[in-house]
Amino acid sequence: MATDLVQAEPDEGAAPGEATEVRFVFDETGLYVGARMTSQTRVQRPLTRRDEGSQADFILIDLDTFLDRRTSYAFGVTAAGVRLDHYHPTDNEGDRDQTFDPVWEARTTVDEGGWTAEMWIPFTQLRFNRTAGRVWGLNIQRSIPSRNEEQQWALVRRTERGWASRFGELHGLEAIQPVQRMELLPYVAGAASTAANRDPANPFLEAVDLSPRAGFDAKYGLGPNLTLEATVNPDFGQVEADPAEVNLSVFETTFSERRPFFLEGSDKLEAGAGNYYYSRRVGARPSGAAAGDFVDYPSAATILGAAKLTGRLTSGTSIGILGALTAAEVAETSTAGLLATVPVAARTGWGLVRAIHEVGNQGSTVGVHMTVVRRDVAAGELLADSQVRTALTAGTDGRLRFGNRTYEVSFNAGVTRVEGEPAAIERVQRATSHLFQRPDQPTIRLDPSRRSLSGGQLRGGIEKIAGRHWLWSYSLQIESPEFHPLDFGRLIYAGDWTGGPRLTFRQTQPGRWLRSYAISANLGSNWYFDRDLGVRHNLNTTASATFPNFWFTQVQVNRFFSGQDPQLTRGGPAMATPTGWSANWTVRNRSGATTRWTSNVNWRTNQFGESTWAIEGSVSTRPTSALQLSLESGYNRDGATNATSSGAVNRQYLTTLTGGRPETYDRRYVFGVVDRTTLSLQLRAGYVFRPDLTLDIYAEPFAAGGRYPAYGELALPRMRDLRLYGTDGTTIERLADGSARITDGAASFLLPHRDFDVRSFRSNVVLRWEWRPGSTFFAVWQQNRAGGGTRGDRVGPGDLLQSWSAPGDHVVVLKTTLWLSR
Repeated sequence: MATDLVQAEPDEGAAPGEATEVRFVFDETGLYVGARMTSQTRVQRPLTRRDEGSQADFILIDLDTFLDRRTSYAFGVTAAGVRLDHYHPTDNEGDRDQTFDPVWEARTTVDEGGWTAEMWIPFTQLRFNRTAGRVWGLNIQRSIPSRNEEQQWALVRRTERGWASRFGELHGLEAIQPVQRMELLPYVAGAASTAANRDPANPFLEAVDLSPRAGFDAKYGLGPNLTLEATVNPDFGQVEADPAEVNLSVFETTFSERRPFFLEGSDKLEAGAGNYYYSRRVGARPSGAAAGDFVDYPSAATILGAAKLTGRLTSGTSIGILGALTAAEVAETSTAGLLATVPVAARTGWGLVRAIHEVGNQGSTVGVHMTVVRRDVAAGELLADSQVRTALTAGTDGRLRFGNRTYEVSFNAGVTRVEGEPAAIERVQRATSHLFQRPDQPTIRLDPSRRSLSGGQLRGGIEKIAGRHWLWSYSLQIESPEFHPLDFGRLIYAGDWTGGPRLTFRQTQPGRWLRSYAISANLGSNWYFDRDLGVRHNLNTTASATFPNFWFTQVQVNRFFSGQDPQLTRGGPAMATPTGWSANWTVRNRSGATTRWTSNVNWRTNQFGESTWAIEGSVSTRPTSALQLSLESGYNRDGATNATSSGAVNRQYLTTLTGGRPETYDRRYVFGVVDRTTLSLQLRAGYVFRPDLTLDIYAEPFAAGGRYPAYGELALPRMRDLRLYGTDGTTIERLADGSARITDGAASFLLPHRDFDVRSFRSNVVLRWEWRPGSTFFAVWQQNRAGGGTRGDRVGPGDLLQSWSAPGDHVVVLKTTLWLSR
């Protein structure tokens, strides 16, 4: 029995304002928890979806079942009977895996003196060691939003770092016996889609496209602490679609994982600096080229099957092993009525091995990792010239804590290797993450005859992570130019050194005017392997504060200094970056409020007068206990402040042309002066009939417009100025179709019309019914509308309304899963 909870907020360590009593019992099936929460104030009990409890009174039980002082499971329930569960993959309270959705039960009752909760947590849903004298780590949390009060049984103070490493202990579990664990989750789904404005000449579009699907996920327990999982044709189970965007940058957009098979246990697969494993590479949209009058291109590569083994051995080593096989894919094309197929993805095998060993009892770990991607492409095949055949990564990493978890040293060392035909390896060398063809390098690295590429990454840091007032850190990461984890991971740019120091002063004890505040400064520096590019510095200062009413605000000011950027010309010479400023201001009210809101303003400018600013805001309200409405909006403006100056313009790279001046290596690196606006809304509505029956609506109208009032080319390597067309002996003629004819002496060339406007509307309406524990029925109506043109006007609210009438697809999906266990 536990009764001695104390306040974590608002008065740390003080006696609780309301009493709590928690008892534990167990039998051969699972752990039973009974809790009594007295309350002299109104018990907040909104009816919400699973895992949404920030506005409700709730009780939460945290269990470190391995007693590894690093990971923990959390099971809780709100006063309305809504289940809360998540998983902590690291010794950090804020690191929560909300995709952890075990099958368990909870019930609550509310009376005049407070409320009562009962929970049953089956042992089949937990992983634990098969050892005598079994002891689990334990913490208990209670939230009382009407009093802004949070309670903990094992208090983790504001000045301390760690979570599971600071738990108390739950004894008396010696009689627990391992149970056999086997789960099967098959699904069947049927979808019907219609395409608006169907072109009758397109042979690949039908008035109504019917597509049945079936697949399954399976789990088998190898003892109480290891789980073997397999999947065939895994499906997405989501309410929201990936957000719309217009990406004009050199950087890839990455999206969060939504497939249940890849979500569970992902903490045991991610390694090192976090860029060796990006699960959405498996089954991603193919990358092969296909052209024709009409093209039926696959939206994803079919996952023929996948399996993984995750868990923790009695020695204290956690393991994660993943294997997957994706099918070869073809695109169908139609050119002048002639049908053909073009291969766009090869059959590919994916493999990953990860091991993490615990050291001591302060949350320290060391680990190793390895990944492999193998594509079935042979010399002479079309795809062999565009896709590498083999991609390997391997490395080791660690996180060592000492000084009673006050200090932490982290490190990572990894190597990569890709192999394939010379044309495929040349594509890697020319990619924007490498740019070996840059003409201003002291030594040109591009070698078209290479059949392999090997590189490495080193990362290290030391940090003071706990203490009353002062915290500090220093980190450094080095990536060689040949480092390439992109086939299974992520990469921005290889060939640089990045890092710097950070210093923070904080006050966590409430005062008269502020509950807490923090001020920090960090200097980020970037060195390149080409040392003649010099160093780029950024100095960031952040101040944050929480007020007595629990409102929060944060201000960030960033001073960035001039330097060189090798990516701006997409393979041309490096280009100078200007000195400038940016600022960001955020304000939000308390998280337990019935109506929650947040606002954010971002502004950026530089020495040439280039400017960018953005305003974002959100509001969420609950008109009734079962209905929640929320709105998020954002407006972004990149303004061309002076289109006639060679310096004071916002630049957007467009293309590289031949016939340039000797100063720019006989090339023209063409940029546009961009004036761009973006406006988006995300609307959500959720109605909870009961915790296992919910209706969710998600809608995202999106509009973007951009115009190019001027064009120019890089004047000199490693400079910022443009040689604007229409000056310096050049002329520019705007043609009727919007294109521009440029004349430069005897040379003349055309630039296509670049102005754009994009309208997009995406929505999902999802009825979700958990018709038996672990088994769920979905009814989904999805819209995906998109349209555009070349007007380039600045967008406003009316353009969002127009997005609703853009042409697009309607998709209706019925899907059910059946959870089987023994």
